[in-house]
Amino acid sequence: ADATSTRTAGGAGEANIVALHSLARTMPRLAARALALIASAQAFYLPGVAPRDYMDSDKVEIRVHKLSSPRTHLPFDYYSLPFCRPDNLVKQAENLGEVLHGAVIQNSPYEVFMGRSEFRIACRVELTKAQKITLSQRVRQDYRVHLIMDNLPAATKMIAEMADGTKKDMYDRGFRLGFLGSKDIPGTEPTKPYVNNHLRFIVKYHRSDTFPGSRIVGFEVEAYSVKHTYEGQWDEKSPKLTSVPLRPDLAPMLAWSNEIVYTYDVVWEHSPIAWASRWDLYLYMGDDQVHWFSILNSLVIVLLLSGIVAMIMVRTLRRDLAEYNSVEEKEELLEESGWKLVHADVLRPPPLAAWLATTIGTGMQVLCMSFISIACAMLGFLSPANRGSMLTVSLLLFALMGVAAGYCAALAYKAFKGAQWKSLTLLTAFLFPGIVLGVMFVLNFFIWGQHSSGAVPFGTMFAVLCIWFLISFPLVWVGVWLGYRGTLKDPPVKTNMVPRVIPSQAWYLHPLFTMLIGGILPFGAVFIELYFIMSSIWLQRFYYAFGFVALV
Repeated sequence: ADATSTRTAGGAGEANIVALHSLARTMPRLAARALALIASAQAFYLPGVAPRDYMDSDKVEIRVHKLSSPRTHLPFDYYSLPFCRPDNLVKQAENLGEVLHGAVIQNSPYEVFMGRSEFRIACRVELTKAQKITLSQRVRQDYRVHLIMDNLPAATKMIAEMADGTKKDMYDRGFRLGFLGSKDIPGTEPTKPYVNNHLRFIVKYHRSDTFPGSRIVGFEVEAYSVKHTYEGQWDEKSPKLTSVPLRPDLAPMLAWSNEIVYTYDVVWEHSPIAWASRWDLYLYMGDDQVHWFSILNSLVIVLLLSGIVAMIMVRTLRRDLAEYNSVEEKEELLEESGWKLVHADVLRPPPLAAWLATTIGTGMQVLCMSFISIACAMLGFLSPANRGSMLTVSLLLFALMGVAAGYCAALAYKAFKGAQWKSLTLLTAFLFPGIVLGVMFVLNFFIWGQHSSGAVPFGTMFAVLCIWFLISFPLVWVGVWLGYRGTLKDPPVKTNMVPRVIPSQAWYLHPLFTMLIGGILPFGAVFIELYFIMSSIWLQRFYYAFGFVALV
């Protein structure tokens, strides 16, 4: 038996050795195949952010985006004004965020070819009385025109003086539709609207030995107001302008004119900026010291609040402990005070337990959505190159975080000894989202009345309702079901059957006053960064300091 087991063990050892030798012989082959697969693999880019190489004389398409104003905050379709139109209007597919932002991206009549610097006449437009009124009104409302070339927004170059005395090139989105005349502008009448009818496209390109052709890395627009004149009757095929070349002594174009001649010229400039860094000019942060001040302000307020709360807690606990010890030493029955006075009522369920639980669940839903959105933006997944991606992702995350809303609401409602879980599910899924969508639907009628492109179409509204009913509501139900199945820890103290009578409080302990004081300090911690966020929403600026938001 011993000899048989020895032979069996020896055979197994020989088999293992043979297997190891065969594995050692096949490892180089497997490594070579893996390297071959890696070498044959091709990288891919996210949609909309892949570089495009243009050869000489290739057509570079310019798309129109929208008209926006920091005064009215109502976007309009580009072709709602008497501009030149292409023969066939083609709308670009837009995501949910772009539609909600009021973007209507379409083709334009501008013909631009790679490397060609030339002057062109776009068209001549005869204005009706209604078009004159609308154009003059848009100029007075300080509307800006937004164009797109190679996924880059048109920008107006400005020179800003920094705090240290140096000058820095800054860029503002779009260009002004027109301006109001003043005494400082020669050839204009005060308060009269003038339209910018000549555009100079300054296109910056980058070339390198690593790729063929050229890549567009900058798109600047200089807008001018020129009253064009021409010989004889207007000829669509070969018009003869007498106002070309452009001169400083030419009169500006009045918006209340019977006809407007639109022209443009293209200037190409070589740039050392690489394609990967072309957005740096748009996202230049000249106010970084303000963001750091915001972080320091938030840190100081948090430390101040923590110190105040800790000091109050320590003083209260010391006083209560001193009183309890004095009672034990003197063996006297004194009236209860401090924690002993409220310990049997502090965990009493509120009268509107379902509403409080719903508020807690929706708050956690918004908190989770905000954290994930900021994290994705910090990692670069939601870059400004992907227009509307931030709003789209936020809406989808809010719907997906319905699980967290239902779970937290169910745990809170279960702790309050609530039993109507169906009502809790309906409240959590429909209360706050229903209020927001209801207000949005009512405001949408007013925006429709203004014929603004910011009005949400019925199809998009239906898509939002489908996301709400088909994704968010079932996930809330799942969260409530999981929350009710969870176990709660036993409360640290028991609750009396009869609540203690609350005596009359001083004026500064009124709920409204305490809510106001309690909200001022957190608002003071975030108001500086909140200003930049609101500016990006209402003033059509890029917001990109998501790292600062996470720190704040």
